[in-house]
Amino acid sequence: MSFQKKIAGAALHDKIASLDHLRALAIILVFIFHYRMFKHPEWVDTIGHFGWTGVDLFFVLSGYLIAGQLFRTIAKGKAIDLKTFFLKRFFRIIPVYLVVLSLYFFIPAFREREALSPLWKFLTFTQNFGLDLSHHGTFSHAWSLCIEEQFYLLLPFLVTGFVYFKAGKKGFYLVVLLFLAGFAIRLISWNKWVVDANDFVMAWYQWIYYPTYCRLDGLLTGVSVAGLYQFFPHIKNIVSKYGNWWLLAGLALLTVAYFLCDNPYSFGATIFGFPLVAIGYGVVLAAVVCPGCILYKFSSRISSGIATLSYSIYLSHKGVIHLTQGLLVKWGIEGDSIIMFLFCAGAVVMAALLLRYTIEKPFLRLRERMLDKRTTSHGKESVEMVLKNTA
Repeated sequence: MSFQKKIAGAALHDKIASLDHLRALAIILVFIFHYRMFKHPEWVDTIGHFGWTGVDLFFVLSGYLIAGQLFRTIAKGKAIDLKTFFLKRFFRIIPVYLVVLSLYFFIPAFREREALSPLWKFLTFTQNFGLDLSHHGTFSHAWSLCIEEQFYLLLPFLVTGFVYFKAGKKGFYLVVLLFLAGFAIRLISWNKWVVDANDFVMAWYQWIYYPTYCRLDGLLTGVSVAGLYQFFPHIKNIVSKYGNWWLLAGLALLTVAYFLCDNPYSFGATIFGFPLVAIGYGVVLAAVVCPGCILYKFSSRISSGIATLSYSIYLSHKGVIHLTQGLLVKWGIEGDSIIMFLFCAGAVVMAALLLRYTIEKPFLRLRERMLDKRTTSHGKESVEMVLKNTA
């Protein structure tokens, strides 16, 4: 068995089941929220009203998982292998993204709205800057992937820089500074471009909801949890001791956020809603990754399955819903019926399974082979160095 497979096998044994629950929750929230843009039953509005926060939960999870990998590496006194890091991210994110992007550009029937942003914005992951829904509403949900890719690009260099200059502790101040800056930037954007705009809602999305500099709260919260747990393990022990209470505290914060963001376009929700949602999900995450929380080892095949498909679901769900409703309406199924909702949900899962087994898994196997070769090559170099130094 290869070194990489041994590591993967060990990771499976150490898998925290609760993370699957959070991933599954995040994609379900996003799916129901976006389903509101199509014909839908009335209850979808009620349940999906807070669904936009599913993206924030994804941000918190990404911040925690990616930063956690980097922090564990430097805690062992090792340098971050940037080539391996980017290789892993590339094969996990890019292949299926390019496939779905191709569907949008080459099959107009797949488009859920009128027009796409320019191709170069999708390819450079800058689509979230200046995104005007009234003109470029198709595949608009790629905005969150843009933010995550920008995060993946910058974070390892920042961590490497702080380690190189032996300023690791100052990284905490940078996180706090960026978190606080979010309040100021949203306030400036609100006053300068949103509050007096002719089309208030479109301006709010363009200048508040989509730009990276307004949406760092979730990523920074996830990074903070990873840093605290890695470098201050006694904090994790304290949280674990009262894990269920911390879980309830996180849910309480999210309840407050739910009422604060009842009108997501309001001043209060705009300035304070994003950080409150991020902190709420951050507290929930901090609780569920501790053995003392009831959800820590509570495994579910349903959650695991949905979590596994979450990325493909996220990329393709709007186009699949659009196609499914267009087809089934011709067959006499009401667009706002529960039957239509179930058919659409099933079609989205089937499309995600197709992407998973035809695109994602083959490229992940290719990634594994490349990492195996890289590990073997490094191993041979190490042996040769030892022999040379002892000759």
